[in-house]
Amino acid sequence: MTGLPIETVQPGSPADRAGLTPGERLLAIDGHRLRDLIDYSWLASDDEAELTVADRNGERRIVLMEPAPGEPTGLTFAPPEPKRCGNNCVFCFVHQLPKGLRRPLYVKDEDYRLSFLQGTYVTLTNLKESELRRIIRQRLSPLYISVHATGPLLREQLLGRSGIPPILEQLTRLAAARIQMHTQVVLCPGLNDGPHLEQTVSDLAALYPAVQSLAVVPVGLTSHRQRLPLLTPVDRAYAGAFLDQWLPRMRALNKHLGEPFLQLADEFFLKADRSFPTLKEYGDLPQWENGVGMVPWFQHQADRVIKRARPLARRLTATVVTGCSSAGVVGEFLQGLAAKTGSVLTLHAVPNRLFGESVTVTGLLSGGDIQMALHRQDLGEVILLPAVMIKEGECCFLDGQTPADLGRALGTPVVPFAATPGGIYSTLRKLAARKEKNR
Repeated sequence: MTGLPIETVQPGSPADRAGLTPGERLLAIDGHRLRDLIDYSWLASDDEAELTVADRNGERRIVLMEPAPGEPTGLTFAPPEPKRCGNNCVFCFVHQLPKGLRRPLYVKDEDYRLSFLQGTYVTLTNLKESELRRIIRQRLSPLYISVHATGPLLREQLLGRSGIPPILEQLTRLAAARIQMHTQVVLCPGLNDGPHLEQTVSDLAALYPAVQSLAVVPVGLTSHRQRLPLLTPVDRAYAGAFLDQWLPRMRALNKHLGEPFLQLADEFFLKADRSFPTLKEYGDLPQWENGVGMVPWFQHQADRVIKRARPLARRLTATVVTGCSSAGVVGEFLQGLAAKTGSVLTLHAVPNRLFGESVTVTGLLSGGDIQMALHRQDLGEVILLPAVMIKEGECCFLDGQTPADLGRALGTPVVPFAATPGGIYSTLRKLAARKEKNR
């Protein structure tokens, strides 16, 4: 049976008034069959509509939904089952995962629908002609596209797959239809850098403004690359030389285009220990999820939080956990925050033993790594850790351990916080107010 499985119905909503219930399937709106969430978003409105619905036994009925102007329908749906990726990328992070992690982490998806709905990157290698026409017809924009190289042979080598559609032809067709795109290059030293990167940047810049942005991010390599192609990591020396060459080019190109089109990942600056561009040079942060502009944004927000911070209702002692790459930036902020609030904040930069110590980002730390690093340490009253370490909706780390498990193992409460300067400050204030109330 096709259609969308209804996950929740908001009480009192138009869907609730129409008699819809979780577990049913929404098959059609005004006779138009629904294939997925995109069709629903395309057809749903605040106008009166006839909905074709099937119950758990497959029995169909038609109901009338009558929302008020601007009133949400009150429906949420189970996420679509993503199409699987048929590529065999030489740098694929899934291929570098150790055993024993949460099962969904081993799923490789490649679905243009998720690119539109959730901002996940796709290569377009499995895109059918009918799907390309649908993108254009339904204005599925923006899309997030992994290019890596515009040269056909090199791209096939990087993606580990032959006979794939030429990416420039696909992008040109989408650009002609005014579909906006954000693109990325995973930079592999010795493969798609040098003249190849120059060509890729030139080709994609020629498609601006349809191609809105291009992020260059360094390849991520774990210690679990047995029987995988040999790749060269981006180290301090490479990152420094890369910035010497490409930071001036980035600025010149962006000035020519009038927008921050080309953007270099924060990791280059962290590895090379270089100063970051100003936050203004990142525009509206279109490549945020790619780790581009996060550190300058954090520094900007940190300055604002420090200026407005006030002494806490009660003095707190806390351990704050972070990854190694962000330790310097976070540590500087915590020092200023401690001085303004009267709290004692100890930063612990946790090395990543699950993936290997070359992986330094905070979001890829496991509960086991944190437990090992903090074992027998003076942790104060509470352990604070960024919520980016925890799977949304499942409340567990990559290795399946929960914050509660970690707290029991270390004998200290664990409190996640929104991974922003304001998130840290807000959490400290709440904990201090609770401590004052319970005094």
